[in-house]
Amino acid sequence: MSADRELLELAAKAAGIAYDGWVEVPMNYGTNDTGLNVDGYRDLWNPLEDDGQALRLAVKLGAQVSIDLAKNCASALLDDGETVPCEWFGKGQQTAEAATRRAIVRAAAEIGACHG
Repeated sequence: MSADRELLELAAKAAGIAYDGWVEVPMNYGTNDTGLNVDGYRDLWNPLEDDGQALRLAVKLGAQVSIDLAKNCASALLDDGETVPCEWFGKGQQTAEAATRRAIVRAAAEIGACHG
């Protein structure tokens, strides 16, 4: 199992999102989408890639997101007051948006792992 898939499954658990498995759409279909299948193949859930899904996840869990542009770091505060370590962004690394999405999903996954 991939690390991203495990993060998404734990985050879905924390958010109470039911899913039917993992989907990987091959490149020959014009996309390279991967994520959790929700709603019978009509919806692909991957807040690591989708800004809107990441924002909805943060809101649903009441996450506090912090983006430090001076340090190129995005993090999220867990419900117990513990901060998920920084996701770094910038030159030669992921974008600030990708780092922020990943910080949100990692925080949600921590919650999912604790309630499992």
